[in-house]
Amino acid sequence: MTDPFVVIGGDAAGLSAASKLKRERPDRDVIVFEKGSWVSYAQCGMPYYVKGEIGSLRDLLSLTPEEIADRGIDLRRRHEVVAVNVADRTVSVEGESGRFERSYGDLLVATGAHAVADPIAGADLTGAFTMHSMDAAAALRAFLTPPGDGGVDSGDGVTAPDVEYVDAERVERYAAMEPPTSAAIVGGGYVGVEMAEAFGAHDLDVHLFQRPDRLLPEFGEAVGETVAATLADHGVDVRTGTEVERLAGTDRVTAVVTADERVPVDLALIGIGVRPNAGIVDDTPIERGASGAIATDEYGRTTADRVFAAGDCAEARHTVTGESDWVPLGLTANRAGRAVGQTVAGTPTPVGEIAGTAAVKAFEQECGRTGIIDHGRARAAGFDPVSETVTAGSRSGYYPGAAETTVTLTADRETGRLLGGSIVGTDRAAIRIDTLATALESDRTVPELERLDLAYAPPFSPVWDPVLVAAKVLNGRLSDAE
Repeated sequence: MTDPFVVIGGDAAGLSAASKLKRERPDRDVIVFEKGSWVSYAQCGMPYYVKGEIGSLRDLLSLTPEEIADRGIDLRRRHEVVAVNVADRTVSVEGESGRFERSYGDLLVATGAHAVADPIAGADLTGAFTMHSMDAAAALRAFLTPPGDGGVDSGDGVTAPDVEYVDAERVERYAAMEPPTSAAIVGGGYVGVEMAEAFGAHDLDVHLFQRPDRLLPEFGEAVGETVAATLADHGVDVRTGTEVERLAGTDRVTAVVTADERVPVDLALIGIGVRPNAGIVDDTPIERGASGAIATDEYGRTTADRVFAAGDCAEARHTVTGESDWVPLGLTANRAGRAVGQTVAGTPTPVGEIAGTAAVKAFEQECGRTGIIDHGRARAAGFDPVSETVTAGSRSGYYPGAAETTVTLTADRETGRLLGGSIVGTDRAAIRIDTLATALESDRTVPELERLDLAYAPPFSPVWDPVLVAAKVLNGRLSDAE
């Protein structure tokens, strides 16, 4: 092999690129180096595996190593790329048989991101978890499950997940412990909210600590307040504006310590964010963006010739600001990887812009967000933001199942351009965010959003969909300001 496509990282972006290139150019050699054992898995499904809604860890695998091999991809797990030499077009790899050099024709850096645990002291104690790996999800579910109640019998009465390359020692250690009765969640973002529901399903006393004054801050005030109230209704002790100083315990977590108190717990889940795994390019001419992720152009190309970056380690162009931004999400990674594979195959394909479109479930509440809602961020991007929040029915009022749906829209006062929005409700609320994401992609103004021809039928929507109601109200405010 003199001109292989080499991919660093075997998850969403990396394997999307490898698979696309192999389909388009079956004659091209493709090598994927993955430092761990897991490849192509659904990270967003892990809270629901821990909860018990997803029965098998295997169900979270998008592709098995065998299926990847069947595609003609040379997948090398437990091989860590430790250096990149863009001048020689080689990578240095630490494998099970030692270190070696591998040349490349084109290179994709798809190293993802890692969970942040600092500055929380005690994050290394037994019983402390971050939710960013399949091994962590497996160990956590084992910890929550009474011995013998699930998984595959390992031969000594201890059960383990049905994937042969799971960290069995870690899983069995937690499976042998008495299940916890109380849990602390540090962080009120996506992971914290989803894990509150997961722990509640196991009848734990759940305490959620959030340093900012509201949950899900990127979703706006209406969503944050609704979610906090919903969690409280389900027995979660929600403490916003509260910073965790450390986890206490000698070997195992025994308490969470804040400035004001010490709360006894048996388990702690740290969900305070992620950072891009971009250190591999530090000693190269490849530039990083302001976020610390790798800077790329519209095709995922880096500042080094024939080197691409995609997924959670890379920046992309934000559709509202037009500037580079970092928003680590699943679709962004898969879409960008596929585009890079197409580009390397000979058909230049943009990776697509990002709007930060996301959804999260908080018990019965469905939450969605897209674009820029925060006024401070909007002003920093050069806009004069104005927002309105409305609550409307999800279906015709006379049709069974109708529920309140709250929509917040933010626009630029001078141009009327839609900048972003959020939605929360219990009846198919989150999926409505896609209407706003599409409007952002086409640079719609609020008046144009109000005139969209959305579908109407009593079982699905009122004549005026909640999105249209919000646009109508915000448009009125913009008109009054003229």
